[in-house]
Parts: sequence; structure tokens; C-alpha cells
Amino acid sequence: MPVLPLRPPLSVARSGRGEPLVLLHGMGSSRRDFAAVVPELSERFDVLAVDLPGSGASPHLEERPTVAAITDAVERTLGAEGVGRVHVLGNSLGARIALELARRGRARSVVAIAPSGLNVLPERAFQGTGMAVVRVVMRTAAPLVEPLSRRRVGRSAMLAPLKAQPWSTSHEEALGAREGFSDARDYWRTLLYALLLDVPRGMDRIACPVTLVQGVADWIASGQTVRYLPLVPGSRFRPLVWAGHAPQSDRPRTVVRLVEETAGRACADEAPEVSAAPRPRGMSTGTARRTSPR
Repeated sequence: MPVLPLRPPLSVARSGRGEPLVLLHGMGSSRRDFAAVVPELSERFDVLAVDLPGSGASPHLEERPTVAAITDAVERTLGAEGVGRVHVLGNSLGARIALELARRGRARSVVAIAPSGLNVLPERAFQGTGMAVVRVVMRTAAPLVEPLSRRRVGRSAMLAPLKAQPWSTSHEEALGAREGFSDARDYWRTLLYALLLDVPRGMDRIACPVTLVQGVADWIASGQTVRYLPLVPGSRFRPLVWAGHAPQSDRPRTVVRLVEETAGRACADEAPEVSAAPRPRGMSTGTARRTSPR
């Protein structure tokens, strides 16, 4: 029997202490896109910021990079990091992966910002054309990205399609755009299989709290975020004023609060299960000390 090659886990930056929280970026970026929210989230959570396959420091997939295959890679990475069920914050393709993790029962709560997957055919054509054009432009202008990213006006020009307040972005986020568009490996197959051909199924199996979020200045996601509402049981929708497709730096404190609130709903839902567990006769009631997984 031939020996199958080991598939390496994805690249992860880990910080903080508490319940595990996974950050999943969108296509055309890297984990750097969460730079504005990681410091505050790390005060409450054990944050695992992941580079999706082919982006940042993560290897690309040998198999077709479908949503299922990318989610498999994320699950392998969580296993390598020694964590089980997690809270998830995802944006765009990363939000779609977050919902797939929830469908598989791997997520305790999900904040899904502008998840992909439910756009209709004309919207897919528009999105695919836009992503293709940006890829070509960023590849052509790759030598200019580093110097432009050091100036506010340069970052504003690069990130304006994704942010409502691009002038508030950081050097780190601009480098994330370079990693996601210009430097990404297997870009075209990921665009085809993970975005243009993806059709979500089984969303009714999701049992954890889900908050769907979309910036009101997001012209990339079209109307697909609210289309998840009737598909995901108990999900809630939150529009963000003065925010774009990737609003982590547009509204960082609001994004952090939504993660905390959604995680709190998960804890509240799980509490009755703990309290309802039968206690052996004669055992006195005490206070259980809970340790955070790491």
C-alpha cells in the first residue's frame, strides 16, 4: 500500500488566553486583515488567526480548493493546535468556511461577516470579473505595494474596494491584501471552486448561535448575507453603518462586541446542559472550576 504524504497544517498566529476563537479571512487577504481586532480579542479569547490555503504563509491545496476541502484543512489545523470546538469569526470566504464548520458541529458560535455562497448568477459573474481584474492589477503593481502601504493615501487607494474607511487601515492590512491577491498561490482555482461554483447545503443542521453581519457600504457581497437568515436556524442579522466588505478596521470595537455577544449566547445555551447533568447521591454541591482549553 502506498504511503500517502502528510498534508501540513495551515499557518496560524496564536495569542491570548481563554476559549479558543478562530479568525478566517476572505479571499484576497490573509490573517493580517484582522490586525485591528486581534489585540482586544486576545484579552478574552485564545485567538488563532489562520492563513487560508495558498494565502500568507499557508501552503496551497493539492486537491481542488472547494469549501469542503478548505474546511478540512482548517479542521486538520485545529487538531494540530490541540483545540476542539471553537468560536469563529470569519469574513467573506472565511465566513462561508465558518458556517461550514458550524454545519459539521465544530463551531460553538459564529460571527459571519458577508459570507459568500448565496449570490445569484449575475452577481457571481460580477464578483468573478472583479476578483480577476484586481488579481491582474495587484500582480502587475506588486513592487509598488510595499512603499504604497506605508502611506495612508496609498493604503486608501489599495483598500478602498474592501473598506468604507480605508484611511483608517494599517500597514499590516495592506500587506495582507498583497498576500491575498498578488502573492496567493492557486488563486484561480480557489476563485473558481470556492467562490464561483460553491452552493451551500445543509445550513439547517447548524445548531450554534450565528450572527450574520454586513456593512451597508459593502457592494461586493450584494444581498447574499441576509439570504442566509431563513437557512440558518436562530441566526441574527446585524447591518454595520459606515462599514464595507471587510469592516474589521472600519468598526473594530463593534466587531469585537459582536463576537463577545455571540460567544456569550453559546455559553448561555450550553449552561442548562451542564446544570441538568445528574449528580451522584450524597455528593455535595460545589463550584466547578473551568479551565480554558489551550
